[in-house]
Amino acid sequence: MKRFLLVLCLVVALVGIPAFAETKTINFLEVMTSPERTAMLKGMIDEYESSHPGVKVNLISPPYEQADQKATLMLNSNQPLDIIEVRDNTIKQFVNNKKLTNLAKYYRSWKEAKTLTPVSVAAAKTVDNTPYIIPQCIFIKALFVRKDILEKNGVTTLPNTIAELINTCIKITNPAKNQYGFAWRGKSSEMKFSDYFASAYVKDIKKDAVLYSEEKNYFTDPRYVQGMKAYVELFKKGAPQDAINWGFNEQINGFVSGITPFLIQDPDAIPLIDKMLDPEKYVVIPVPVGPTGMAYLDYGFTGLGIPSYSKNAAQAWDFIKWMSSAEKNAYFCEHYGALPVQSTAFKTNKYFQGKHYQAFLKEMTTPSKYVFKPFPQSSPKWPGWGSIHEADMQSVLLGQAKLETVLAKWKDYWTK
Repeated sequence: MKRFLLVLCLVVALVGIPAFAETKTINFLEVMTSPERTAMLKGMIDEYESSHPGVKVNLISPPYEQADQKATLMLNSNQPLDIIEVRDNTIKQFVNNKKLTNLAKYYRSWKEAKTLTPVSVAAAKTVDNTPYIIPQCIFIKALFVRKDILEKNGVTTLPNTIAELINTCIKITNPAKNQYGFAWRGKSSEMKFSDYFASAYVKDIKKDAVLYSEEKNYFTDPRYVQGMKAYVELFKKGAPQDAINWGFNEQINGFVSGITPFLIQDPDAIPLIDKMLDPEKYVVIPVPVGPTGMAYLDYGFTGLGIPSYSKNAAQAWDFIKWMSSAEKNAYFCEHYGALPVQSTAFKTNKYFQGKHYQAFLKEMTTPSKYVFKPFPQSSPKWPGWGSIHEADMQSVLLGQAKLETVLAKWKDYWTK
C-alpha cells in the first residue's frame, strides 16, 4: 500500500501538478444578460475551452437590471476581470475612468480587423477615435413592409422616399376598417423615430460628428421644422391615434396583425416576427430617404474590451479574437437577433444571406444615401433628454403645445 501511494505521489508530482499549474482562468463579465443568451455564451465558452486546454473562462452573469452597475463597480475597484462587455452607453464612462485597454496593437495583428463593417469600425472607435472594444453586434433600423396588406389596399409600389411613405400611409388609412399605415412609436426612445424623419431634411448634418449637440443643432432650422411637420402629419393622418402610447411590443403587434403594414425597427425584431407571421408575408427594405437624398441612422452596439488592469490581457485577447471571427460572431448574432460585425458573414452565413437582412447590408454599404450619426450620448444633457422629448412630443401630438414652441424649447435646452 505504501508503495502504491508513493507511486501515486510521483505521478501527481510529475503530471498532475504541472497540469494544474498551467491552467489559466480569465474572468468574463457579460451585461446584456438573459437566460437564453447566457446559455448560448456558455456553450461557446465550452467550445473555446475544448480547443484551448489549460484555459478556463469564468463567465460572470449578473441580472440584466444590475449588470451595468456591477460592471462599473468591478472596474472602479479593480476586481479581477479580463474581459468585459461594453455597451454604447457605457464606453465613454469606462474610457474616461481609464478602465479600458487601447486595442490598437491587437487590431494591427488581426487579419479579420480588415473585414469589419464600416459601422462596426465606427462603433469600436466611438471614444477618441481609438479602438477600445471589438463590437459583437450592431443594431440599426430598416423598414418592414407587409406587401400583402398593401396589395389589399391597392398599393403595389414600395416607398423610396419619406414623402412616398407618408403619402401611402395616409392613402390606406381608414379608421372605420381599423386600417392604418404606420406602426407609430409613442413611448420609450420615441425620439429615434422623430429624429429620423426630421433630420433627413437637413443636408448639413452630414458633416457633424453627432446628430445634435450643445455646439450644433437644427431644431429651429426651417428644414428641420418642415421634417417635423411631415412627421406630425403622419401621426394625424396615417397612424392609429392610440399609438401615441405604443412601445416596441405594440408596434410589433400592429405590424403582425396587419393594422399597420409599415414598421421601422431593428433586426432583432425579425426572429420575433417570424414566430408570429409567415416570413413570406413581409419584406425588409432600406429606410426611405428625405429630400436631401439621404437618411441619417443611429446605431447601437455592444462589444468586448479588456480592463486596463487585467493580468491576462494576451489570453483575453485570444478569446475575444476567437469570438469575433466571422464564423463565431455570425453564430452569436444569428441566435441573438443582431447584425454581425463582419461583412463576410453576410456572404458565408446562410441566415444572414436571407432576404430580410439584405436591407441592413445595403444601408451599411451605401454611405452616399445612409449616413450613420450617433446620438450625443457622452453629453451631460443626454440622460434627461429622453423624458423631456417624449413629454413634449406627446403635447404636440395631442394639440396641447405648438410644434414651433417645443422646437424652440429644445434648442434652448441644447444650447444653454
